[in-house]
Amino acid sequence: MRDAFDDLVAVGESVDVSGWDFSWLEGRATEERPPWGYARRLSERLGRAAASLDLQTGGGEVLSEAAAFPPTAVATESWPPNVVRATRLLHPRGVAVVAVESDPPLPFADGGFDLVTSRHPATIRWEEIARVLRPGGTYFAQHVGPASVFELIEFLLGPQPEARRGRHPDDETAAAEAAGLEIIDLQTARLRIEIRDVAAAVYLLRKVPWWVPGFTVARHRDRLRELHDVIERDGAFVAHSTRHLIDARKPGSGRLPS
Repeated sequence: MRDAFDDLVAVGESVDVSGWDFSWLEGRATEERPPWGYARRLSERLGRAAASLDLQTGGGEVLSEAAAFPPTAVATESWPPNVVRATRLLHPRGVAVVAVESDPPLPFADGGFDLVTSRHPATIRWEEIARVLRPGGTYFAQHVGPASVFELIEFLLGPQPEARRGRHPDDETAAAEAAGLEIIDLQTARLRIEIRDVAAAVYLLRKVPWWVPGFTVARHRDRLRELHDVIERDGAFVAHSTRHLIDARKPGSGRLPS
């Protein structure tokens, strides 16, 4: 006999998880926003740029919030459903969407952009970012920080002490500097998340598959049942995301190639 748990899990399994729009979670989960207003500041940067490149744009949802784009504006994405969504959203705004492999060299010439951006990239290839930036150009991005949402991840997988160090801003700063970039600004934030039903948890684990690699409801059903029980008892499962805003510059000055 089905109960509320079964029904909620079925809902979480059935929702489309393509794109990078999380509006389906309204009423089911909440997350604090970082204090710096990335989308607003991104729009300001794009308004001053001559040629921009947005890496791992997802479905283009965040980039599309910009008020205006530079004369040359490009976005990359590797997941085919997101490529389709981003193309539909960004092409009418004059942004070219380029489908790329998940972790290749970027298919652009050296020094082709004065602004490279990204929101929550899964991987950061600092050497490639530095290569495609012109001298004096900047990389402006919001990254996921260390141990983000690890309360949920470790609830399903158990303790992950080694993985907790990943994405640390100190390590990313060192890697950026090793690639020849100068860090202009670095800000960090720890933000409260409340997951109010197990359908939201299933949706998130499907939409962000690197949190729990190989996640399926069948494989993790027992832990999901326990998660459901926690939410029923406490009203929400509380986790915390970590974010950092990074502003880096390629030394020197120069003009874009004509």
